[in-house]
Amino acid sequence: MQLFYISDINESTQQITFDTTESRHIIRVLRKKEGDCIYITNGRGLLVTSMIDIASDKKCQVRVSSCEKKNNSRNYHLHLAIAPTKSNDRLEWFMEKATEIGIDEITPIITQNSERRAVKKNRLEKIMIAAMKQSLKFHLPILNDPTPLNVFLHLKSNSRRYIAHCREGEKRSMKALIQPSESSTILIGPEGDFSHEEIVESVNANFFPISLGKERLRTETAALVAVQNIAFINE
Repeated sequence: MQLFYISDINESTQQITFDTTESRHIIRVLRKKEGDCIYITNGRGLLVTSMIDIASDKKCQVRVSSCEKKNNSRNYHLHLAIAPTKSNDRLEWFMEKATEIGIDEITPIITQNSERRAVKKNRLEKIMIAAMKQSLKFHLPILNDPTPLNVFLHLKSNSRRYIAHCREGEKRSMKALIQPSESSTILIGPEGDFSHEEIVESVNANFFPISLGKERLRTETAALVAVQNIAFINE
């Protein structure tokens, strides 16, 4: 299956016209022609099956033949808050892999030791869309605006909340704390880690300290380990 993404389609959509870039890809690269089947998602669980009516590389138009609502294949909800890495490439790598493995929401957080305080949100969303299509998923993770840690800690949440850090102190393994099917929010700090004050403030805001193992990990590696561990716990 070749999956396409259009955010504003819904179950009442009858006809879809692709933009020039996608039209060129469909007709010239994939060599699709009139009558061929095209699959489209809106990133919110909808799978649309359509047939090509106009096979033009400038304006490919399709007619919707059926719509199917796809439930999320995962039985848990994961929100990961990560301090943006100094290298854009490393953050982009994490976004791609986390989308493939399975994640629901990502918030870049700004901390005392943050190496970067702004992100290219449009670029990151494009990477997540590409990863969603490549891995044949129908739910696009939510990417929030960068948020100061002290603000994020006090946002309303119905999930159990955790902070992963490398400093001394009592920490428990994810396996010991996190239960299958639960909603989780996990904080991942910058290369310089969270400050002592930030850890204390997080614990006071009911974030449980967790360990990601004995090895010292880069920010994006630690974040991906957390995502994968959650997936393992829920197998």
